Amino acid sequence: MAYNLESLAKILEQVLHPDHHRHIWILDPDKKPLLESLLEKVRSLRKFFENSSSAVSTVDGIRDLERLVGAAAQDAEDILESHLTDQIISAPGGKGFTLSPPNLPELNTRLDSAVEEMKKITSKIRMAKAQDQEAKTVVVGISEDVDKLLDWLTQDSEALKVIPIVGMGGIGKSTLARHLYDNSGVISHFDVRAWTTVSQNYDVRKILLDLLGCVIGELTDEMLKEEDDQLGLHLHQNLKGRRYLIVLDDIWDTKPWDDARRYLPDDGNDSRILVTTRETKVADYTGSVDSHHQMNLLKDDSSWKLLHQKVFAPQETCTPELEEVGKRIANNCRGLPLAINVIGGLLSQAKRSPESWEQIAKDVSSVVADEEQFSNILSLSYNNLPYHLKPCFLYMGAFPENYEIRASRLVKLWAAEGFLKRVSDKSPEETAEICLKALVDRNLIFVHRQEPKGNVRSYSLHDLLRDLCVRKAHEEKFLLVKAPDSLPRETLQLRRMSTQDTNISAKQMQYARSFLFTGAASPEILSDVVSEFRLLRVLDILGIKSDQFPEEILQLVNLRYLALSSAESLPSSISRLRILQTLIVQAIASSSWPCTVTPEILDMTQLRHIKFKGTYVQYHDKNRTRSVVQKNLLSLSTIAISQLSDKFFDTVRNLKELGIICDCPSSPETDLTLPHKLEKLKCSSTDLSFTDIFLSCLIFPSTLKKLTVSSCIIMDGHMNKIGELPNLEVLKLQKDQFDSSTWEPTEGEFPRLRFLLLEDLNLVNWTADDSHFPRLEHLVIRGCSDLEEIPPGIGEITTLEIIEVQRSSATAVASALKIQEEQADYGVQVRFGPSSQ
Repeated sequence: MAYNLESLAKILEQVLHPDHHRHIWILDPDKKPLLESLLEKVRSLRKFFENSSSAVSTVDGIRDLERLVGAAAQDAEDILESHLTDQIISAPGGKGFTLSPPNLPELNTRLDSAVEEMKKITSKIRMAKAQDQEAKTVVVGISEDVDKLLDWLTQDSEALKVIPIVGMGGIGKSTLARHLYDNSGVISHFDVRAWTTVSQNYDVRKILLDLLGCVIGELTDEMLKEEDDQLGLHLHQNLKGRRYLIVLDDIWDTKPWDDARRYLPDDGNDSRILVTTRETKVADYTGSVDSHHQMNLLKDDSSWKLLHQKVFAPQETCTPELEEVGKRIANNCRGLPLAINVIGGLLSQAKRSPESWEQIAKDVSSVVADEEQFSNILSLSYNNLPYHLKPCFLYMGAFPENYEIRASRLVKLWAAEGFLKRVSDKSPEETAEICLKALVDRNLIFVHRQEPKGNVRSYSLHDLLRDLCVRKAHEEKFLLVKAPDSLPRETLQLRRMSTQDTNISAKQMQYARSFLFTGAASPEILSDVVSEFRLLRVLDILGIKSDQFPEEILQLVNLRYLALSSAESLPSSISRLRILQTLIVQAIASSSWPCTVTPEILDMTQLRHIKFKGTYVQYHDKNRTRSVVQKNLLSLSTIAISQLSDKFFDTVRNLKELGIICDCPSSPETDLTLPHKLEKLKCSSTDLSFTDIFLSCLIFPSTLKKLTVSSCIIMDGHMNKIGELPNLEVLKLQKDQFDSSTWEPTEGEFPRLRFLLLEDLNLVNWTADDSHFPRLEHLVIRGCSDLEEIPPGIGEITTLEIIEVQRSSATAVASALKIQEEQADYGVQVRFGPSSQ
């Protein structure tokens, strides 16, 4: 499709103007004019689609032009990258070669035809500009449902009660359940609450881990290794004797109910289980007939009210002309909240004119009579997306159903894929975040979890919208989501594969640019994948455990993103992957990590992110005579402090995120101000006894916004040093040991701190007030069993919104309750987690 132009333009620019370190080709001078002509046409077509509004989607010929351009762009990519990859691999010892891509006249002719069609279409349309609007979370038309279910949840009834919420997909079952789950009256009524999303292809282990995580907080490494029955026993033991609310969201069958129910005790204490399902038979099986709650479609007035709130700001008025059209659109959504939300997102970006809305009304009206009416309504939202957002939305289908998609992972993947539209003065990561916000604003994806500073940590996707993603991605040959034992025949032109299946017909995917393995498997499948997927840009195989580094990967010279699990250290030949942007390595249980990383890794000047998970590495560059400045490297973790030098930091001056670990008793002084943009820092240790001087030897930069200190000794003065950081907004202290068991901040410290986590500390005495944390918004106390009290002065901080207490002393709980009572008029929320009441 047209979005392929973005990637093709980048390839052409790379061939014509190579910017990576030590490029090894010389362009055939006879081919340069043809490539420049090709790039000019690509830019012209790209500009056309960039400037086209959603109204263009209905113009005669536009779909044919999109298909023509998409096919030509894909073929051009294949020809250029295949030739370039073959030449690089064939060049002996990485020596230079002359690059002379074939078939350029034919490609130019095809794009000439596309440009002529573009000119014809341009004369038929007017361009319209989209407007951005903040997404709004609204709950409309379910007030009676909420009141009824609140009574069922909180009324006296000694026996355990199961309450199924039944309704079709997209009708708002999960929204209603979440509204009840977060209700303040419900929170105070139950001792503990837990939520899990089951989904159609359920995993009983995931269900138990989700519930156990909600009940006890952070799971230990030992628990994560236990069998399912042992996890269920832990869950039962931690629920025993406590009044609980369990939500089992999106159950499709009775089997997951049976698997989970046997671990949920009935102690006659008013506990409740809330089930959401599309299947009446599941509701009949799990609950009693009188407690069923059937969700109905919205009435016309509620449909219009929901649509109005999705499109207009609270103080914004709707003209009578737009209201008349809007009500027709709302009524044609047939009362389905998901459809109204999605169409509302579409309208919020459209021009506020009756003509524009009439066209959308016509589109909605044309599909509602179809038996797949709601799927077709959702398709309208995709068809009307700006061209540069379409690949971003389709990519969401690569992740399993009900999967929590980490924002940081998405951003890196999209940057590597090459389909992101360039935005002036924005990095690829910033551009990806702009696109994510645009999809949220259109109600196509949802924010799943936010960080303390308000940044989005993860996203999720409604299952109906994921179905749309998968279907459209396959139709457009953008992505194949392969289930076990299912591989469509016509997959030769598919560019991406996401699978949990080990039975991969690799020869059918020879032009694939991305392979995401979302299951678990042995490394044997890698040989076929790597040998056939020679043009890969993205290889995400964390679920494939390898005892040795897969040497075949070094043939994938086109890689931008590599994520793998290995027991062996990286070879120096990793530097062959010259244009790699993201490197993620997960250490596995049988590994010999930590390992030594050779300096060659920093010869890869396109690297933006390096992450070693579950381990750390030692970097040796003492014998290195030549240093390559890493201008692009933004994040690096986790690396041993013992081997780092000023020379190293001189080569990574643009770092924004860094993870370091103390691995020896004598820490060298480390100047962390050399990376002059450093904002996030994680400090940890391999042995607590090593760290009595560790923090003293670190020179913190004033640019720090987020600091995590874990498994360290905190000596007198260390916290004062941290408190002086002028821009620090988030501070996490985890598994640390205060040398004096006391923390007494000085007035004026932590001037911008918004979030503070104290977890598993030996802290006994803590004195503080609003002069120490004048902007604190969120305080979390977790696992501080020795803490005598939360300082009363914390409650006087005018910006404070939330105090959370989990697994902590009774006196800490009592002090939190006192703060809640004293600050009741100021809206301070106090939440108690497992074992805190």
